[in-house]
Formats: sequence, structure tokens, C-alpha cells
Amino acid sequence: MDALHGIDLPVADAMAYAVRGGKGLRAFLVVESARVHGITDAGHVAAAIECVHAYSLVHDDLPCMDDDDLRRGQPTVHRKWDDATAVLAGDALQSLAFELLADAPCSADARIDLIRSFAIASGVRGMVGGQAMDIAAETASEPLTLEQITELQAGKTGALINWSATAGARMSGADIGPLQTYGTALGLAFQIWDDVLDVTGDAATVGKAVGKDADAGKATFVSLLGLDGAKRRAEQLVTQACDALSVYGKDAENLRDAARFVIARDK
Repeated sequence: MDALHGIDLPVADAMAYAVRGGKGLRAFLVVESARVHGITDAGHVAAAIECVHAYSLVHDDLPCMDDDDLRRGQPTVHRKWDDATAVLAGDALQSLAFELLADAPCSADARIDLIRSFAIASGVRGMVGGQAMDIAAETASEPLTLEQITELQAGKTGALINWSATAGARMSGADIGPLQTYGTALGLAFQIWDDVLDVTGDAATVGKAVGKDADAGKATFVSLLGLDGAKRRAEQLVTQACDALSVYGKDAENLRDAARFVIARDK
């Protein structure tokens, strides 16, 4: 990462390690949503979302959260270094994301919209709020209902995916409505498929531990809908996502392919 050039600290190495690998789906959504609005330079914005996504994974893997040893097929940051370095690496990645957005090549008004909406999507009204609900569910006396899980995942997983999908429209000052509909459906389909993979996948392919939700007795889309029901729901959501792109015609075919990929992946 260019932003870390010349910083000779373990935390900088941990930051670079944390952003390696992965599907890059959120960055792809940023770039493609920008492209359908005629924007060819969305690198800063794409990098920003990957920084925050990586930070969330680093913190999520910590012993005080999910306590995972494996991420993207490699040791988690706190296992490769230590807990303190992992905390600081996550903190610094989050800060770097906003630095990148501040330098995004778009109008000042668009940058303000990107930064404000990104803060909401990644904060207590978005990802962090969803994570807090997820932690609370682990000790709740009753398993979550389908409606509650849908609300939880709209924050924990869906908020950043939704923001990524709307980033191009925000950069150009266009209507975010169609891409917001697309992103909402895509984010939920993504999480449902994650629940499917937690049941059907293996750790070597998925790149992280599987079966932990079932072992913990947590309610998931699979436990509530059944495996086949969860798959059908994900397929319906992908159809909704693709239909929302009709206003862009053939220009949005890559975004449609991304939606189909979400329920075809094995990791």
C-alpha cells in the first residue's frame, strides 16, 4: 500500500497483511457503480471500502469478538502478531479509509456525501450496530427471529455492501435509488449465502472456520429457513438486485454478474 510506504512499524506490516487477498467485492461494486455513471477514476473510494472491510475483519477475529485463528486462508492478524497490534492495525485502517475519501477525485459536495454516508454505514447505525446486535444475540435467552436477523445483517454485512453499490452515483451526484435497491438485496443475499457456506463449506476452501454458528446454537437464515429455503431466498434477492439495474441497460451487466457470483461462490 502506497500510504504505508516508509513506515517501519509492525502495525504498518499488519495493515498491509490485513488487506491482502479476499474477493474484493466491495471495491468492485464501487468501481462498477462509478463506471455506469461515466467515472473512470474510483480508486481512492474503492481502496477506502476495502480498508474498512479489512479493519472490521481484523477486529472481528479478536479473542474478545469471534476468536478466530484463520482468515482468508492465513493466520488472523492477532495470531500472526498480537492482540494489541491487531487492534491498532484495525484502527489505522479505518482512519486511512477516511483519508482516502477526502482525496477522492470528485466535487467537494460529492466528497462530503461520500464521507458522511460512509461514516453512517460503518458506524453504530450500520456495521458496528449490526456487530453489537450479533454479540448480544449470543447471550440472549431466545434465538433471534427471521425479522431480527434480517435487521442485524442489514447493518453488519449489508451496510458496507449497500454503500459500495451507491458510491458511483454519489460521486457523480446522481440518484442513488436504483443502486440502493440493488445493494440492499445484494447485501442480504451475500449474508444468506455466507450462512449456507457455514453449513456446506469446508474451512480449507472458505478460508475461515465453518460450523461455528451451529455449534453455538445461533439462529441463522439456514436454521430458520432450512438449507433449501435459504438458497431460494438468496436466489430471489439476486433477481431483485438484477431487476433494479434495468435503468442502466447493458452498461450494468458486470453488476448483474457480481450479484450472480454472490450465490455461486464457494468461499
